[in-house]
Amino acid sequence: MDAVEFTFGTPVARVGEVVITAGGLISGAAVVLGLIIVIALFAARGRARSAETQRLALEEASSQRARDMEARFGEIMGAQAEMQGRMATIAEVFGSRQSEINKSINERLDGMSQRIGNTISEQTKATHENLSRLQERLAVIDTAQNNIQALAKDVVGLQAILSNKQTRGAFGQARMETIIADALPSNGYAFQPTLSNGSRPDCMVHMPNGAPALVIDAKFPLEAWNRIRDEKEAEAQKQATQQFRKDIEVHIRDIADKYLLKGETQDTAFMFVPSESIFAEIHENFEALVQKAHRARIVIVSPSLLMLSLQVVQAVLKDARMREQAHLIQGEVVRLMEDVMRLDERVRKLQTHFGQAQRDIDQILTSTDKVTKRGAKIEALEIEAEGDVATPDSKAENVAPLPERTGRLKLHVND
Repeated sequence: MDAVEFTFGTPVARVGEVVITAGGLISGAAVVLGLIIVIALFAARGRARSAETQRLALEEASSQRARDMEARFGEIMGAQAEMQGRMATIAEVFGSRQSEINKSINERLDGMSQRIGNTISEQTKATHENLSRLQERLAVIDTAQNNIQALAKDVVGLQAILSNKQTRGAFGQARMETIIADALPSNGYAFQPTLSNGSRPDCMVHMPNGAPALVIDAKFPLEAWNRIRDEKEAEAQKQATQQFRKDIEVHIRDIADKYLLKGETQDTAFMFVPSESIFAEIHENFEALVQKAHRARIVIVSPSLLMLSLQVVQAVLKDARMREQAHLIQGEVVRLMEDVMRLDERVRKLQTHFGQAQRDIDQILTSTDKVTKRGAKIEALEIEAEGDVATPDSKAENVAPLPERTGRLKLHVND
C-alpha cells in the first residue's frame, strides 16, 4: 500500500504509515463539512423534488380521484335515476296489485260476510229450534216434577196408611180385591162372606162342580216387620225378629182354626202378603215359618203368585162352563152335520145336472158334425151336376135321391 502523508502544520500522530497533522485535520474537517453541506443541499433539493413529485402525484391522484368520484357520482346518479324509474314501476305495480288485492279482499270479505250471515241465521234458527225443544223438555220435566210431587204426596199418604193398623189392613184388602176382581168373573168370588162358625174371611173364591170355596186372608201382620227394618241395634232387631215370627205363627194358627172348615171350605187357604219383597224375605230368612204354614195347609202368596193361582182357577172355571154347555155344543154340531149332509146332497145333484148337460152338449156336437158332413156331401153333388152334360134320365137319377138324403139330414138334425 502507498503511504499517504498529510502535512498541515505540526504532526500530531503517526499511525502506521499515515501521518496526520492538526492543520491537516482542520482542512480535512472543512472539506468534510463542505461535502456534508453539499450533500445536505443535494439531499434538500432531492427532498424538494421528491416533495414536488409527491405533490404532483398527490394532485394527479386527487384529480384522478375527483374524476373517479365524478364518474362514480355519474354512475350513482344514473343508478339513482334507474332506481327512481324502477321505484316508479314498482309503485305502479304495487298500486295495481294493491287495487287487485283490495278488490279480492273486498270480494272475500263480502263472501265471508254472506257466509257468516247465513251461518248466523242458521245458527239462530237452530238455536230457536233447540230452545223450543228445550222448552218442550222443560215442560215435560215440569210435568214429571209435578207427577213426582204428586207421587211423593201419594207415598206420604201410603206411609200414613201403613202406619195405621186398620187403614193398613184396608190397603191390603183393597189390593187383594183389585187382583181378584181383575182375574175372575163377578160370580166367581165373594168378599167378606160369613161362614157357619161366624167368622168372616177377606175373600172366598167359588170353585166349580159344587166344590168347597177357597179362602184368602189379607190381614198380614206388618208391625213387627217394620220394627225389624227400623231397629239399628242387633239386640233390638233380634227381639223384633222373634216378635215377627210369633205374630206370623199366631196368624197362621188363626187362619187354620177359623177358615179351614170341612165340607164348607177347601182344606188349603191362602195368606196374602201385599209386597213381593216381604214375600222374598220370608222365604229366604224365615224358612221355618214357611214349613209350618205348609204343615198347617196355609199357602203364603204374593201378588204375582195370587194372580197365577187365580189364572189357574179361571181356567178350571172356564173348563167347567164348557162342560156345562157341552150338550148345547153337541146339538150345534148335529145341526151343523145336517147342514153339511144337505149341502153334499145338493152338490151331488148339481154334479148330475152338469153331467147331463155335458152329455147333451156332446150329442149336439155329434149332430152338428154330421150336419157339416152332410152339407159337404150335398155341396159336392151340386158341383158334379153342373160339370157333367147329362140326359134327362141321368138328371132324374141324380136329382131323385136328394129328398131321401134331405130327409135323412132332417132326421139327424132332429136327433
